[in-house]
Order: sequence, then C-alpha cells, then structure tokens
Amino acid sequence: MTGTKISVNLHPCEQANFGLLPPHQHPSASLQYHKAQSRFSPTTSLPAVREPTEKRCVLNHFSSRLLKSGLPGAEHAVDYLQHKYRNNLATSTIKQSGCVVISFLSFLMKGGINSIEEISRQNIYAYIENDQDRGLKIGGIKTNLQSVYAFLRFLVKQGILTPEILDKKIQLKLPELLPKAIPSEDLKALLVLVSNVRDLAMILLLLRTGMRIGELFNVKVSDIILPERKILIYLGEKNYQGRVVHFTEDAERALRNWMKERDVNREYLFYGYANKKLGYHAARKVLRKYLTQAGLVHKGYSLHSLRHTFATDLLNAGLRLEVLQQLLGHRSIEITMRYARMSDTTRESEYFKAMRTIEQGGQDNETYRINSELQTVFEKKKFIRSHR
Repeated sequence: MTGTKISVNLHPCEQANFGLLPPHQHPSASLQYHKAQSRFSPTTSLPAVREPTEKRCVLNHFSSRLLKSGLPGAEHAVDYLQHKYRNNLATSTIKQSGCVVISFLSFLMKGGINSIEEISRQNIYAYIENDQDRGLKIGGIKTNLQSVYAFLRFLVKQGILTPEILDKKIQLKLPELLPKAIPSEDLKALLVLVSNVRDLAMILLLLRTGMRIGELFNVKVSDIILPERKILIYLGEKNYQGRVVHFTEDAERALRNWMKERDVNREYLFYGYANKKLGYHAARKVLRKYLTQAGLVHKGYSLHSLRHTFATDLLNAGLRLEVLQQLLGHRSIEITMRYARMSDTTRESEYFKAMRTIEQGGQDNETYRINSELQTVFEKKKFIRSHR
C-alpha cells in the first residue's frame, strides 16, 4: 500500500483526546451524541476510531475546564471525575458533580484559598450560605452539599485531606412533603382525553410501572419482555441498581399499539429528534396539554405524580411495603414509608366509621363507648390496686 494515503475522520471529542483540537474548541457537554459504533473507511475497509459516548464527552468537557481554570485542587477534581467515570456512574451524575466541584473550587479561590489542603469546615459553611444568598431552594442546596462531601471523601481516601474535615458533617433538614397522588376521578378525566398512541403508552407505563421519568426514557425496545409484561431496568436512576418492573393489560395494549406505529430503526422506546431519547421537557408539555384540556392544570399534577399514584394505589390495595420498595427502586424503606403515611385507607375508614357511630349515638346511647373486654381488664386492675 505504498503511496496510498489512508484518511480516517475523527469525531471532535476524539480530536481533543489526541491533541488535534485546540482546548478552546472542545465540544460542549450539552451536545448529544449517538451510541458508540465503529465506522469504516469506504476505500480501505479499515476500522476507524470509535465514536465517543456522551458520558466520555461530558468527562472531557469538565476535565478541560478544570485543567484550564487554575483553581485550587483542579487536578484532584479531574481525578475525582475520572474515578466516577471508571465506576460507570450515570452521565447526569458526572455532569452534576463537575458543575458543583467547579462552583465549590471557584468559591474557595474567591475566598483566598490557594491550596486544596487549606479547606476547613468553615469554608463549607460559607459555601452553603452563599448558595442560600443566591436564592437556591433547600433541595438544591442539600444536593450541592452532598456532592461537595462526596468530593471531600475522595480527597480523604487519596490522603490529600485529613479525615477531620468529615467530622460533624453539616446537616440540612428538608421539609417533609408528602407525595402528591392523582385521585381516581381526576385520573379518569385525564386518560379519556389521551388520543395520541405514543402519549397514551408513555402515560400508562409511568402509571402502571412506577418508573421514574428518566428511567422510562432510557428504556430500549430490547429491554421489554412483552409476553411476560415486564421491563428490565439495568441501571436505576438514583440507586444504580438494576430491577424489573411489571405492567398491566391496559398498559400492554397501549404499548403494543405504539410498537406498531413507532420507527423500528429507533433504539429507544420513546425518542425525540435525530434518534435521541425523548426529553423531560417534551414529555412535560404532553402531560400539561391533557391536564389543561381536562381542566386539571391548576392542581399541580406532574409526570412524577404518576409514580406517586402507582405507589399509593398499590398500598391501598394491600401490597406489602417492602415489596413496593423493590418495585420503586428505593434504596431505603424510609423513603417508601412516605406513601404509607398518606395512603393508609384502613386508618381513614376506621376514623369515619368511628365518627359515624359518635354522630348516630349522641347522648341517648352510651353503650358504644364501652368495650366489654377492656372494661374487664380495667376492673381487674382497679381491684388489684385497691387491695394492695
């Protein structure tokens, strides 16, 4: 092949990796790329470099920003993000960690910290107060704090910081909000309006499986086992554990109808443009459209309300709490117990039953106030006390 020039096109991310692209031209992490696949030169049939995954591009983006930043501890932050990448954490996790680490290190530098070893507990307090001053909601502040501590734990394990930095960690208490489920009458009014085949399949799968929105949008056709009415989730969105979810006959009908219409060349079950996954904002607009048509938009229902409804309905039907925990993919049963506090129909029915008895009995009938078995116990205890 002397004299033959072989030309192989490299993706911008790969150009950056091989030093062929100036740092300032590094692609943004917001770019979405197709699944990694081999490409071949039409003239030589030689395999070219694999196209990088979105996760790799996100890692490269934040690593490039950190190395150019001059921030204290930037090289350790790059090691930290690479550690997350090697442990196969989600792309969104790496992206969120990168944003928080850059924010935290920038705050330290503005405060006069020139070396990562100078970090103290007071610096962490000041960072949290700065987030509060910026008007961040308590949930976002707590998430940022957790990311900061995850970074600090990595530095401690690497021997860069002493373990004392993790002593008496700052705790932020979130207001405990009960999940918002959709009552059956509102749900019926909503579903009767969903005429689009794709929209109905999406809404019913969220409602009947209890999947998180991000988990559903990550489902590929190959993850669905239709004859057994179940879907395999290989990586939980929050607990990073795989699980199986099941769906009902009405969801199966809707899914089969969508499978007949969808583009068979698309990898994901629900897709947007250019073979990308359907995005949250697009799905949110879909639900909001039907809520508006049903006159329910003012009630504040969201896509996540479908997951809450799934959990609440199953508990009301008698499903054991530990089983629901597995179906929802909760790491801790304490999270699942939030649904138990709002969906105990036994407690509700017993309350109204007792109140009806009180209302009907009035002052003329006192017999309902006395439990004969309890009365026997009380009399026995009274007798014992009086003879001591």
